[in-house]
Amino acid sequence: MTRIEFFFNVPDKLAKVADICAKDVIKGHQLTIFSENEAMNSSLQALIWQYSATSFLPNNLAEEFNSQFSPIVLDTRGEKLIQDDILINLQGKTPPFFSRFRVLIELVGLDEADKSTARARFRFYRDRGYEIKTSDMAILNN
Repeated sequence: MTRIEFFFNVPDKLAKVADICAKDVIKGHQLTIFSENEAMNSSLQALIWQYSATSFLPNNLAEEFNSQFSPIVLDTRGEKLIQDDILINLQGKTPPFFSRFRVLIELVGLDEADKSTARARFRFYRDRGYEIKTSDMAILNN
């Protein structure tokens, strides 16, 4: 069964994605980032490529040929799922394919609209029997 983790009160979702990627790629994990649109993918790629001067976080868009060899794949449609290890959801809806992944990470920002859609996703997972781990970044960052 998919392990689900919610991170609440995330001030910068893209920076948190880069942190998660850096930590998990070192551990040998593969990540799919289910982003909102191509503009978000471009921002994520720039951030991930520049994340650290001493490490390399290779990433590709799902439709690129080399994506099958990349530990980090950025996707907006979920039509070319290459791996099933970790899924980071940046969309406001529940990914219809989330249950094929070992881990699903949901990031929730500071604004009320984002929190409202996250509550709906949280209920969706909980009502289907998934155990959910939560972390409040406002507490963890203090």
